[in-house]
Amino acid sequence: MADKDLDIRFAKAVEVAMTMTQASLPQDVQLRLYAFYKQATFGTAVYNQSENFDLRDAFKTNAWMQISHMSIDEAKENYIEIINSLTSK
Repeated sequence: MADKDLDIRFAKAVEVAMTMTQASLPQDVQLRLYAFYKQATFGTAVYNQSENFDLRDAFKTNAWMQISHMSIDEAKENYIEIINSLTSK
């Protein structure tokens, strides 16, 4: 039951995040949201440098790898917490 509640809260937070513009969020917050979302939906990051390497992708991959020790549930909770803090302002 708790897992289902977490999944519902996470889905709602993702919906809220999709209504936000990139211009309204500082880049560090965007990176944290990206990392928590990827960890929550895909699990641990696997580094794979492609031929189309660019700096933006490097920052995103680095942010994800920094939290790769987290469980999927922890990542969901952190994502929800950031979204809630942004919407309560």
